[in-house]
Amino acid sequence: MSETLSLLSQLIRNRCVNDGSPESGHEHRSVATLADFLGMSGTVVEPAPGRQSTVYRVPGTTPGAPALMLMGHTDVVPVDPSGWSRDPFGAEVADGFVWGRGAIDMLNLTAAMAVVFRPYLAGALESLPGDLIFLAVADEEAAGGLGARHLVEDRWDLVATDYLLTEIAYPPLTTAAGPAYPIAVGEKGPHWTVVQSRGTPGHGSVPWGVDNALEPLVAGLDRLFNTPSPVVISDEWRAFVAGLHLDPVFAEMLVDPEQVDDAIEAIGADSPRFAAYVHACTHLTVSPNVIRGGVKANVIPGFAEAQVDLRALPGQSRVDVDQHLRKAMGSAADRMDLIPVADHPANSTPPHGPLWQVAVDSIEEHTGTRNVIPTVMPATTDARFFRSRGVTAYGVGLFDSMVEFPDFLSMFHGHDERVSLESVDLTTRLLSTLLERWRARWQ
Repeated sequence: MSETLSLLSQLIRNRCVNDGSPESGHEHRSVATLADFLGMSGTVVEPAPGRQSTVYRVPGTTPGAPALMLMGHTDVVPVDPSGWSRDPFGAEVADGFVWGRGAIDMLNLTAAMAVVFRPYLAGALESLPGDLIFLAVADEEAAGGLGARHLVEDRWDLVATDYLLTEIAYPPLTTAAGPAYPIAVGEKGPHWTVVQSRGTPGHGSVPWGVDNALEPLVAGLDRLFNTPSPVVISDEWRAFVAGLHLDPVFAEMLVDPEQVDDAIEAIGADSPRFAAYVHACTHLTVSPNVIRGGVKANVIPGFAEAQVDLRALPGQSRVDVDQHLRKAMGSAADRMDLIPVADHPANSTPPHGPLWQVAVDSIEEHTGTRNVIPTVMPATTDARFFRSRGVTAYGVGLFDSMVEFPDFLSMFHGHDERVSLESVDLTTRLLSTLLERWRARWQ
């Protein structure tokens, strides 16, 4: 068993499940695992009991050389075991994969980063010209308030860096020009919102003419589900489409706001999961995911709410989000309050510069191709906090083709999450090469 696989398996078994509550997460378990693996404790930050992040820094040898951080999170999302074919926290190795919650999001990368960092920490490899930092962070799966956001806003002295490698690593895409390897350059902005409605409590046996809080909420949500959302064609999306080497006519449809929905429908006929990805990368997405209301079956509810996950593209703001919500819900919105829960604008890093060049060179060394595609994630990562401080940030890894891109996407927060053993080793070797090339770039 490789070092990375062994560490990944233990991180999965640690069950650092973050359900969004302050008392969940238990990232202290994986902080202890990493301290054992690395042979020493890092600087531990614990803004709430058990919600630990740990920072290790190896000073550089050349004053003024830029610092590079490897950042992985240790928390994972909850699991419905009934939908899994294997124990989601067993880290079982079978069929060429290691199975478990967090296998791709993102404990595979966290483990690989720790493995390539350890020789520098131990002095077995010469220090880089600039500082090399390893950050294992808590609370990524709940907006980062107890993790990266806290560190960037309140402990920048610990985590200051110029360049950052983090999630996510994608499998290659099949194109007419051969395999194309995505590098994550940006992400959409989460604008999570609670939609609340109020009514007048009463007895459920006499419902005629009453002010039931569920009525406007249900009506508004129905309209939300059935109202198209705004389209934004970003520069990052244009670069992604160009990298797919598609038929020119179809490629033009994918970057035309008036035709992209037709293109999505066409893709959906053969690959619904990839169609969902294309939709997410070109639209403000609106997903009502939690609804609560009432206290008892025979009591008319005086209060109801829904939690809505909205993800905005570059150029879209909270103003645009609220305008869409109210317009889509129509008159029902007049009886509801919109309460922001998270507001983070979309951000990205341009696909050029020293770290981009070193990443592409490293991928070429291991694959024989420079066919690399800058990719925007529909989801959100902790990179956004660092980008807000001017840090160059990418998500880099290397996967084999045992799981294709659309199926890979379905495993994020889904059933039967798994990563191939070969991908675990490929990513470790890629990151090792990248650090060696990063040294050469600044010497």
